[in-house]
Amino acid sequence: MDCTVAAIQMAAASWQSIDNIATAERLVRQAAAQGAQVVLLPELFELPYFCTDQDAAHLRLAQPMAGHPTLQRFSRLAAELQLVMPISFFERAGQVYYNSIAMLDADGQVLGVYRKTHIPDGPGYNEKFYFTPGDTGFKVWHTRYGRIGVGICWDQWFPEAARIMALQGAELLLYPTAIGSEPQDPALDSSAHWQRVMQGHAAANVIPVIAANRIGVEQGQRFSQRYYGSSFLTDETGALLVSAGQEDERVLLQTYDLRAIERRRHAWGLFRDRRPQCYGGILSSDGMREIEHAR
Repeated sequence: MDCTVAAIQMAAASWQSIDNIATAERLVRQAAAQGAQVVLLPELFELPYFCTDQDAAHLRLAQPMAGHPTLQRFSRLAAELQLVMPISFFERAGQVYYNSIAMLDADGQVLGVYRKTHIPDGPGYNEKFYFTPGDTGFKVWHTRYGRIGVGICWDQWFPEAARIMALQGAELLLYPTAIGSEPQDPALDSSAHWQRVMQGHAAANVIPVIAANRIGVEQGQRFSQRYYGSSFLTDETGALLVSAGQEDERVLLQTYDLRAIERRRHAWGLFRDRRPQCYGGILSSDGMREIEHAR
């Protein structure tokens, strides 16, 4: 079964969410016109990346999942264009806030929500001020076009998350992202490292990885940040198939033969030869937890 996936790279520099949403819809329609069936937008694409600063006023930007106007708009768009789309949004749930994904199937139905598990905290990426760590666990959705796992930005640095989604049957791993310059070290460009860590997830699990990042310069209260794009799609061995530059708005497309990839994954034997009973140390912070080896 063939599946054509698009990664959208875009700027979201306007504090008028209607502007950024219109850009996203224009690019989604462009992707659909080029044959995309699954479309990935960047993390929190509705607004500038407000986590640059710690400002409680930004908590007013969050909305509950039920009745969320952006989700409703993209649900209608998914049904119209028969697209599968994970949509990133800032979720309020009672007294807490999450960095969340709603998975839309090709009929516009919301299949469920994933709440970001790994929450970063550092200069320019003050997410712990806003987001509670997710309580959904890692999720894989059975969509019209295949089984899709989605992690969110910082999740992409953790091989455990990718492996769990692979074990749950994911055929594609998608990562919406907002990453760029590091205020504490203006000379640091992590884009190649960022790509390579996800290429490793693809290679270790024999599953294609797709990442969509934002671009542009966004001005915070104390400093500006430049988002470095570099969105990409890999094959199941981790090889880059197509990638974007650091400044250009792009729709990247790739068609995958999911059945052929599945045969390759099964033949390679990585999952056959796993020994979960030997990995108990991964459950501890320092790797020193005693484990019972297989007899």
